[in-house]
Amino acid sequence: MGLLTFRSTVGSLHFSLQSVALNPLSLKLSSLPIQSFPKEVKVVEVGPRDGLQNEKTVVPSEVKIHLINLLSEAGLQAIEATSFVSPKWVPQMADHKNVIQGIKKYPNVTYPVLTPNLTGFQAAVECGAKEVAIFGAASELFSKKNINCSIDESLQRFKDVIAAAKEANIPVRGYVSCVLGCPYEGKVAPSKVAEVAYKMFSMGCYEISLGDTIGVGTPGGMRDMLRAVLDVVPAKALAVHCHDTYGQALANILVALQMGVQVVDASVAGLGGCPYAQGASGNVATEDVVYMLHGLGIQTGIDIKKLTEAGAFICKALGKKSNSKVAQAMCKL
Repeated sequence: MGLLTFRSTVGSLHFSLQSVALNPLSLKLSSLPIQSFPKEVKVVEVGPRDGLQNEKTVVPSEVKIHLINLLSEAGLQAIEATSFVSPKWVPQMADHKNVIQGIKKYPNVTYPVLTPNLTGFQAAVECGAKEVAIFGAASELFSKKNINCSIDESLQRFKDVIAAAKEANIPVRGYVSCVLGCPYEGKVAPSKVAEVAYKMFSMGCYEISLGDTIGVGTPGGMRDMLRAVLDVVPAKALAVHCHDTYGQALANILVALQMGVQVVDASVAGLGGCPYAQGASGNVATEDVVYMLHGLGIQTGIDIKKLTEAGAFICKALGKKSNSKVAQAMCKL
């Protein structure tokens, strides 16, 4: 690129400016304001539960167990292993006991399981679960479709689970679905998300995962929602759970990181969906999230090569292509 010289005369003052005008990459970006990011981010892998629950063909227990072991080897700190729900509602999770007892428990890795009610919690504890998760919604209609009760009724159920968990010294994570949109109600008010998140946090959930269940959110919507939630729940107690239906997941996560969130849910190979949210595509791919985080200089403790190998394994077992752009690119390379 050639140098362009600009000359100007102001009164008796002569000056010249030389600039590599034809090369925008030569601009000094260091002078531009950049939002700060956390030094470390915890990635919660939800593929074995949220990623597989929507598969029509039942995945053998041994495949699930091997997937979880591969994810542990890749360095994930938290891997959602299974769900203690009725097989009538989610047949894919009927083997929860085999899975939770069959996986290799790695040091410094937690294996939370989903428990919708006290019965599920008790069954999970009997099988050796050391952490559980409860799930609610910021949408009344979604709550009724998903767990067959109103938001207030669901919160009442959670009180029993949290009380039992506290007595057993078991940490409880809380999910709030439809924080950026509902398949039945449309737009969800940030104030409603904040209300439900606050109630779950006040009950005793150590962390609240905010889920864009149908993937309709945008960075602007994420910003507005988080502003409301951060007024009542500290950033250190929040996580984001983004689906990529409209291709906005990574952008939404970036906004959340800039606003102080340090925990991100993701699903290996972008597996997933929601049995109660028609048209919702998979979660954001763990490989893509980790690639972005590492590119920002954020530590995760995850080996991306081993992570993509885990994704390749489950995709082969399912007979489908990975939804991860990073996995697709690395495979070609």
